[in-house]
Amino acid sequence: MTRNLSRLLRPASVAVIGGGTWCRSVTEQLVKSGFQGDIWPVHPRAEDICGLPAYPTAIDLPGVPDAAFVGINRDATIGAVERLARMGAGGAVCFASGFQETEDGQDANARLLSAAKNMPILGPNCYGMVNALDGVSLWPDQHGCRPVDSGVAILTQSSNIAINLTMQRRGLPIAYVVTCGNQAQLSMAEIALAMLDDPRVTALGLHIEGVSDLPSWQALARAAHQKNVPLVALKVGKSDEAQSAAISHTASLAGSDAGAQALLDHLGIARVDDLPTLVETLKLLHVAGPLTSTRIASISCSGGEASLIADMAHDTPLTFPPLNDRQITDLAAALGPKVALANPLDYHTYIWRDTQAMTRAFSAMIDPHLALTFLIVDFPRDDICDPSDWDCVIEAAIATRARTGGTIAMVSTMPELMPEDVATRLMAGGIVPLSGLREALSAVTAAQSRHPATQDLIVPDPTTVPVELSEAAAKAALAACGVSIPQSWTGTKDDIIAHATGGPYVLKATGLAHKSETGGVILNLYGPDQVRAAADRIQTDHMLLEEMIPDTVAELLIGVVKDPVHGFVLSVGAGGIYTELMRDVASTLLPASRNRIAQCLTRLNLHPILTGYRNQAGADIDTILDVIEAVQTYVIANIDTVEEVEINPLIVTPTRAVAADALIRKSP
Repeated sequence: MTRNLSRLLRPASVAVIGGGTWCRSVTEQLVKSGFQGDIWPVHPRAEDICGLPAYPTAIDLPGVPDAAFVGINRDATIGAVERLARMGAGGAVCFASGFQETEDGQDANARLLSAAKNMPILGPNCYGMVNALDGVSLWPDQHGCRPVDSGVAILTQSSNIAINLTMQRRGLPIAYVVTCGNQAQLSMAEIALAMLDDPRVTALGLHIEGVSDLPSWQALARAAHQKNVPLVALKVGKSDEAQSAAISHTASLAGSDAGAQALLDHLGIARVDDLPTLVETLKLLHVAGPLTSTRIASISCSGGEASLIADMAHDTPLTFPPLNDRQITDLAAALGPKVALANPLDYHTYIWRDTQAMTRAFSAMIDPHLALTFLIVDFPRDDICDPSDWDCVIEAAIATRARTGGTIAMVSTMPELMPEDVATRLMAGGIVPLSGLREALSAVTAAQSRHPATQDLIVPDPTTVPVELSEAAAKAALAACGVSIPQSWTGTKDDIIAHATGGPYVLKATGLAHKSETGGVILNLYGPDQVRAAADRIQTDHMLLEEMIPDTVAELLIGVVKDPVHGFVLSVGAGGIYTELMRDVASTLLPASRNRIAQCLTRLNLHPILTGYRNQAGADIDTILDVIEAVQTYVIANIDTVEEVEINPLIVTPTRAVAADALIRKSP
């Protein structure tokens, strides 16, 4: 069901239902923010609230409100929402708690949704929203938003996090802040999708605790990409669902957080790890938009800062390309012979306070092959120092931007050394003000251009209690889809000994998980006598005898887990006995293109071994990809019943990729 949120987000009239402290605060915030529309307090006994005439009920209002803040108790909220929906109101913020987040609130939640019908509601159990573009504040508390002409939209599932983000002093222009609360009706993705209808929104920041409604997330990602509005997420919280099937290595490695990361990758949404980096990334995206490469340059008037940024960027994807001939020529002309030219560059302090010389030097470093150029500048405390001595560098940076059109960020080594007024001044001149080197480097990494996958997400059905296929049955099922498996024989001890005419062989107990860890696998067996002795040690009635695969380059894990929240998570990683030890794994969602699967392989620490490390024999990468695609084929063909598939190890050689062990769990 598609809902129109335009009246709720950009109202011309607002009803505030309730007379308590919270509702009075909403009215105060609307007045304070300069809201130009009608404000209609609703209270059965008050004559006026905050100097505005109050109306006994919503039915008594002089018109139909575009938006309403409903700040009364749970049961009364349901009645108020029903009346608003009947009137044709544009939407409501439901402030009350006690709905689906509580054990006794499920019925109330269902009644609320029934009362709202198709009228949009935020929450319940949320603060609401601030629209700083139009002076709208459906918000029961103080906030730090200021009027802006354009800016970023921030959506969170936490009202307190939202308040804190509005209080930032880093110069980030915030156009909207929306708290999603319980998302009883509107998911975060649906709300974010509505933000794209406002051309004044330059980027979307998402604080996500949990994901629901996968089709809406896919629609959001595709619409944002089409409109060139970048998305960045701070994803927190871990669920237990994807960890419950710990019978396999895949389940323990590809928990819900791996599923969340795979989902964000599939959607083309950048992920950051903390609130400061979220703010800095949004600033960068607001001013410069997505970056086209990881190539950067740095200019500072100190060798210490040049070394610091070089070291701090070492473990990131960012690179400092050597200066080209044009840069060297222009920098030498601007700085003279005493400055050693390099990237990162220490330009010393010879030209400090000479704005024109600084502009020439900064402009010389700017080059089309760079995604961004850092100017490292720390500003002084204005309570005991004279900050005007730093005006020269601000003016030079803005002049450089005007002269070159390059993407330039002025970054402080510590967050507190980038004052808010300086950040605002720089941003007005097209310079990205970044607070703190660590956050700046993370922001540049997150701001790389991304695009959503073209394949439609697979939405999983509810999980049921699965049954496990035998290893032989699992291998046969995968082999039917194109997975290479060893030659094998199953049966009693006498049955398999009859086939042990050569070697080497592997003898396995059947029906055991993690056979290597429980003594259920014996390797390098030759002839019937060694196989018989090994069978006596295993002491099971039913066994599996297989050929051993020679010339091993590496052992991989290939696994798919049905994550009820995010979809089917495909993981590739180090296999065999090193799976849990190395935890070298990369994940994506099904369906995945061959290119996306190949990218997962390249992210592994093991990848250099696969390609032939130090002149050793490498693996046949295409053969590995064939096996992974065959596993994907099996999962998609059995999408209604499959819960988990794992090959571990997949033994890869210079010419083959063979499933030495396999597990399949399916719903009955």
